[in-house]
Order: sequence, then structure tokens, then C-alpha cells
Amino acid sequence: MRFRSTPVHKSAATVISAVIFLFLIHGAHCFDLPGAATEIFQKIGEERKISLAPHCGSNPPILDPESGVGHVEKLADFNSYVSGSPECKHAVLLASDVYGYEAPNLRKIADKVADAGFYAVVPDFFNGEPYDPNNPERPKDAWLKDHSPEKGFEDAKLMIDALKSKGFSSIGAAGFCWGAKAVVELTKAKLIQAAVILHPSYVTVDDIKSVKLPIAILGAELDHLASPAVLKQFDDILSANKVDRFVKVFPNCSHGWTLRYDINNSTAVARANEAHQDMLEWLLKYVK
Repeated sequence: MRFRSTPVHKSAATVISAVIFLFLIHGAHCFDLPGAATEIFQKIGEERKISLAPHCGSNPPILDPESGVGHVEKLADFNSYVSGSPECKHAVLLASDVYGYEAPNLRKIADKVADAGFYAVVPDFFNGEPYDPNNPERPKDAWLKDHSPEKGFEDAKLMIDALKSKGFSSIGAAGFCWGAKAVVELTKAKLIQAAVILHPSYVTVDDIKSVKLPIAILGAELDHLASPAVLKQFDDILSANKVDRFVKVFPNCSHGWTLRYDINNSTAVARANEAHQDMLEWLLKYVK
């Protein structure tokens, strides 16, 4: 296990954000607040739970349905990008961020997973409607109501069943941003052998308390929601519960750095590749 801590900036905005976040993940009972204040925070919490955070939609990729060396086929009624030999007995499900399964960098990651000896599957959990920040008719919160992380978990269970029906004896999963929640839920339900979550969104302390299977958590120093402080809390919980884990914070990186990086920026590419290698090593260790 590796963890890198970073200093906390003590601005008023940071303190307010921290209080709101603690309320979201722990609830009102942790605070001695007047009734009116509690109601205000509850309203904020309800709005935040169904909102797409600004960083989740930053640096959108140019989608390309022809990208990757694999191909698209139907699995559990979902169009899915698959890469690797179906004769392999070990599969990895990759749950995308809000931009879906046609993102070229995501398909490159799937191809890396396949090259490592797995059957890699990237489902289209959005049924042809990835988030489009340029579509005024589908603002982010309206889009998220139709494509909630909870629905992603229900769909992911169908994918796991489909993979098991094809004879895969061990299955791992990796989730990016939006997809991290579904992967953590798969882990809580013990439907996979191991998990990796990268710059996770919507994952709470209560979620992590229920994780009992090996999990790697890769975060960014400059991620304001899955912050280093939050990941340290996740790590402490997993340690107390004696869960095999790997928690790593990447310095000078922002949310989405493993997927939405500039392929012409050598530093960004190197940081993303480092995270991909950490992911592969974790999967190779446990999905076998």
C-alpha cells in the first residue's frame, strides 16, 4: 500500500466544502446544528447527490466508434467494446466515465488490459447517449437522472452474469469517475474478484466500509471531491477492516487524468501510463 499526503489549504471555501462533504458522507448526526441549518445542509446534500460535478465533464474527448483494435458486439443487450481472446478464462469489465465507451483513450486502456492476458469489456451503459456538454436540451443534471451510477450498478450486474455464462472463471472490474460507483457496488456484493477505481465519483465512506474484497484506489492531488484527504479516510477504513488495498495519490494531477489526457503532452501521457500500469498490476495479482 502506498499513500502520498498533501497539505490542506485553509481557505473559507475549503472549510465550507469540507463541512458539506462530511455532511454528505456521514450525515447530520455528526454535527450539532440548529434545525434550520440541518435542513439547509440536507437540501444541499440531496442536490449534490444527483448532480454531475463540474470536473466530471471537463476536457471532453472526441468520440470515435472506430477506435481501438478490438470490436463492438452485444453482451447482455449492451453494445460493448471487447478486446482480447474470448478463449481467455479471465475477464475485466471497464466502466466508463460520463463520456462512454467510444472514448479512444478508454479503448486504448481496454487494449492494454487485453495485452496483459485478459478479455476486456467496455459496455455502453448509456445506450447511445453519453453525456454531451454541448447539448442544451440535456443539461448535466437531467442527463444524470436518466443515467445514475445506481442504474450503472444494475447494468453492471447483468454484464457480470453474461461474462460468467461465457465461462470466465474470474472477473475483475475497473471504474473511472462515474463508473467507479458501479464497480464499488460490485465489490460490496462480492460479484468480482478484485476492483480498481480511478478518480472516483459518488463513492462514499459508507460504501468503502462495506468493501471486503481487494481494491486499488488511484486518485489525483488536485481532485476536489475525491481529494487526498478523502482517499486517506478510505485507506484508513480499509486498513482497519483488514482489506487488501492499494491507495495512491498522483501529484500535480487533476480529476480524469487517466482518461482525458492530452496525447501530445508527454508528461500527461506518462502520468496516465503510470496509473494504467498500477491498475494492470493489481488486476494481474488478483484476477487469476
